[in-house]
Amino acid sequence: MIELYHNPRCRKSREALAYLTASSREFKTIEYLKTPLSAEKLKDIIEKLGIDPLELIRREESIWKKNYKNQGLSDQDLIQLMIDEPGLMQRPIVIYGDKGVVARPVEALDNLL
Repeated sequence: MIELYHNPRCRKSREALAYLTASSREFKTIEYLKTPLSAEKLKDIIEKLGIDPLELIRREESIWKKNYKNQGLSDQDLIQLMIDEPGLMQRPIVIYGDKGVVARPVEALDNLL
């Protein structure tokens, strides 16, 4: 099952939703701002993306720059930060099987699916 971690206020996330809808593939949409992720789930997503936790952080956000940049946060700290501040996560995230992508641009889904 394809999983879309979605923020409906994000244009790129809406593009991924439209892409998946047009593909006629079955998928599940998770609005992660409404349904917070557990640490275990977030670790699993990061592993499937094949990235470090810092790469999943939106480092251009003012809250990151003001409160967390250059703080030397550990991977565990970064995971907890994304749980506490889910708006700091890159989006949209699409997971399919044991792989995933941050679908920016949406064409990144071509290689995943």
